[in-house]
Amino acid sequence: MITSIFGVLQSVADAHVVISVGGIGFQIFVPPSVTDTVGVIGHEVRMNTSLLMRDDVPFLYGFPTMEGKRLFDSMLAVSGVGPRYALAILSTMTPDEAAVAIVSGNAELLSVVPGIGKRTAARIVIDLQAKLQKDWKAAGLDVSSTNTDLSAALQALGYSPVEIQNAVSNLAGVDELSLEEQVRLALRDLARG
Repeated sequence: MITSIFGVLQSVADAHVVISVGGIGFQIFVPPSVTDTVGVIGHEVRMNTSLLMRDDVPFLYGFPTMEGKRLFDSMLAVSGVGPRYALAILSTMTPDEAAVAIVSGNAELLSVVPGIGKRTAARIVIDLQAKLQKDWKAAGLDVSSTNTDLSAALQALGYSPVEIQNAVSNLAGVDELSLEEQVRLALRDLARG
């Protein structure tokens, strides 16, 4: 099993990078959001990787953080979720944002990811919620049903999953307020950001 690669960044494309190690170039598929931040061509980089075999062909998937790799591996255990969907989620959200959405039961937030429908999002939440509550560091964050309602309201207003997650996390301790008041405070926070 290849769990990480450390080498010289040789090239960057839309959905993969090539890292040269000892004269061998490894093509590593990454979330598209990673290609902008992976590093400078010609410099050394490290990727946490997962090796998958499809039709006897090896594919390497890489992540700059161990949390990204862990969440990717967890999502692959969900029926109907393959590498393409897992990469789409990790390109739209950070691993912590995705984990909080799953732990809080916020399938609506996951379903706005391109390619992830409501059924698939619900399946991810059902299959991973208990597991992530036990062993994910983000599970310690306050995620209540009120936050789920607030997230759904902000999604209806057209905000991205990342914007929604940031606004919700900035409003800790407002559970006693009405949903309308929470939305107003979240919109004020989003306007500042």
